Amino acid sequence: MQLTQPSTTSSFSPLRLLLPLYLVLAATLTLLALVKYPGGATVFIAFALISNALLLNGFRRNASYFDTFIGLFFWLGFFLKLTIRVAFLDGKFSEPVGVFDGSGAAYDQALTVTSIAFAALLAAAFTRERFFRYPATAPDCADSGLYQFYCVYRKQVLIAFLAVVILIAASNAWLGIYQRGLLTRIVLPLGLNGVYKWLLQFGLASISAFIVRFEIARTGNLTPAAIFIPMAEAFLSNVSLLSRGMILNSSGLAIGAWRLLAALKARPSLMRLGVATLTFAVLFGSSVFAVNFLRALSVEDTLGNLGASTTQVARRMSTPLFIDRWVGIEGVMAVTSSPELGWDLWREAWEEKYDEDELSLYDRRFIDSPYKSPSNKGKVHFISLPGLIAFLFYPGSLAFLFSAVLVLALVAALFEYACYRFCGRNFVLCSLFAQVIAFRFASFGYVPSQSYLLFGTLIMNGVLIGGVDRLLARWYAAPDNT
Repeated sequence: MQLTQPSTTSSFSPLRLLLPLYLVLAATLTLLALVKYPGGATVFIAFALISNALLLNGFRRNASYFDTFIGLFFWLGFFLKLTIRVAFLDGKFSEPVGVFDGSGAAYDQALTVTSIAFAALLAAAFTRERFFRYPATAPDCADSGLYQFYCVYRKQVLIAFLAVVILIAASNAWLGIYQRGLLTRIVLPLGLNGVYKWLLQFGLASISAFIVRFEIARTGNLTPAAIFIPMAEAFLSNVSLLSRGMILNSSGLAIGAWRLLAALKARPSLMRLGVATLTFAVLFGSSVFAVNFLRALSVEDTLGNLGASTTQVARRMSTPLFIDRWVGIEGVMAVTSSPELGWDLWREAWEEKYDEDELSLYDRRFIDSPYKSPSNKGKVHFISLPGLIAFLFYPGSLAFLFSAVLVLALVAALFEYACYRFCGRNFVLCSLFAQVIAFRFASFGYVPSQSYLLFGTLIMNGVLIGGVDRLLARWYAAPDNT
């Protein structure tokens, strides 16, 4: 089945306003960094061009959602971070870069490896486009069993969903069932820890995706429920997780909704969009500070050694977040400079096992890890991540890097198509799942052999959604239930 991408040529297109600002920003950062770049100008310009081409590729008419998110994550983690650090901070990075010596040759090697990987992502995008695209008009969901159920029990569904979100978030925060960077405090019976992890990572967000889709289908536009209920879920879940990633699932839902509205040629009012933007900004900023404050409390022994208050540390943790939060160029710098590359290292990386008492292989072998001797050992489990591109360069082969990135990007596209085909042709859910996969790729490198857990959970999530939808569709199609 061939798909076509939702048109973004309708009057509802914020990209028309943002594109000139982005082009000026990208050009300015490129020129300012080029002046101070110690390596070859040709290498740097090629890197800048392909980095921005990858980002722009994600907003083409025929782009997939994976194209959008992988372009965003890599632009933030590589181009934005590198240009700011080189142009304004003398090439100093807040994250460790191993034995990277800052020479022109070392920079050129890191940027060449990155550019090769970006070229593979662009090749995958254009290959995928030959076989499938999203439809130019949004598919009708009137025959969806889930949609029919939602229309009948809308108020009950929304109230029950909010109640479940509050219950899951509050119990996780209280019991410490699954929190980023902290050791598990409570092990529940019957594998319920895994259920909590699934719900908090993207299970509850999947329900938000259907609420957004069905609210738009019901009214032809955004509604308060489609805006504020997903925001509430994202805020509560991420604070409960001690994660500063509220923007991740929220952006997945938002971009899916935006493309759905574009396909419907809908025009939400500026007032509603402004209120939604302001609400998200307040909630996101609050979540970042709240999580940093709670994280600071969890490592109070370390804070005592530094002589800083919890609030001061929370502020200090928030300051570099928007630039240094994204895994990217530092990992490639550390790996490309390492003398240990080879297929033996590659095999060792795949043999890595999850151990809350051990550092990651990347921390041990590539960098002077800040987590080597934590004073709060036994309470937290912090690790550094190389990212997909650095990880795939462990063998030291550019040909392997290009081929592996190409294959993995096509696999991601296949997952996205399967989500569209078997989960109700829901643009918003496809966008959410693509964001989850793209972020996993961007922050790849720790216990890679357990990646099947994430992808397996995505498949199970999709099977559950598709199964329930078909059962409800049959129920409502039966003469006695119409």
